[in-house]
Amino acid sequence: MPLLNVRDIASAENDGATWFTTWRKTPTQTTGSGIWFDLSMSPGNPTPNYYAAAPNIAAALRQSTDGGLAHGGDVSQFGMRKYLKQVTALTVTATAVPLPMLLCDYLMYYPFVDMSVTDDQPMTNGITLPRYASGKGVQIMPVEVAGQSGSGNPRFMVKYTNQDGATNWTPPVACNTQVVNGTIITSSTNTFLSSGPFLPLAPGDTGVRNVQSVQFLSSDVGLIAFVLVMPIENTSIRTIDAPVERNMPVDFAEMPSVADDAYLNLICCPNGTLANAPIHGTAQFIWA
Repeated sequence: MPLLNVRDIASAENDGATWFTTWRKTPTQTTGSGIWFDLSMSPGNPTPNYYAAAPNIAAALRQSTDGGLAHGGDVSQFGMRKYLKQVTALTVTATAVPLPMLLCDYLMYYPFVDMSVTDDQPMTNGITLPRYASGKGVQIMPVEVAGQSGSGNPRFMVKYTNQDGATNWTPPVACNTQVVNGTIITSSTNTFLSSGPFLPLAPGDTGVRNVQSVQFLSSDVGLIAFVLVMPIENTSIRTIDAPVERNMPVDFAEMPSVADDAYLNLICCPNGTLANAPIHGTAQFIWA
């Protein structure tokens, strides 16, 4: 049921319907300024995720089998809904800040897509989205998993199934020049046709059910994982002298919901390098 007021929240906490967890990531990669980075591939807690599965075949991610940020067990079987109540984050590494961050539910991915192939590369969809089945709000995140050359800014388009079941193409997007694993390869502030952390969709589309194929318009070395994610919450570490806290009932009108068995992890956009920059935080979840 929805948590309508502070009394409902306090009652849920008094009943033990809550989960508090800590997380810690220490990237080893030398990241670029203004380039989004996937912290799920970095050492720490949760344990790293490397998108290791059969090439171009959809694979699902779940807390019960793959880990991610711990948020408690399934609750929908009891007629309840789970929410993110609070999240904090801090770092003492000056090169990292300001550091915008996004907590996402990683749903499924297509591993080891080859950047050297300019023929249409079909994806195999033997599974459907494990959560958010309609695809509404689901985004495509292209993560570098084997280094590109860093030159030429290769471009590509993705054919996908949208939230209504129709087939569309993304506009052409360009890769950045970063060569380190974990880079979201199309994010850049100074590359023509680059985007943010997610691929732009066709006009009017609000989400993605699956990826059907990928077409590279020019080739390079390197491999990409196309990851389907649902953004949950955003925050930003502004300075190194204090943690940032987002308390959803206090700061916002409602708390973001978290699906059963969600694989939660973080992406971020550093001001400079994240190499050997410990990033620590906490999160609290509540259900009713």
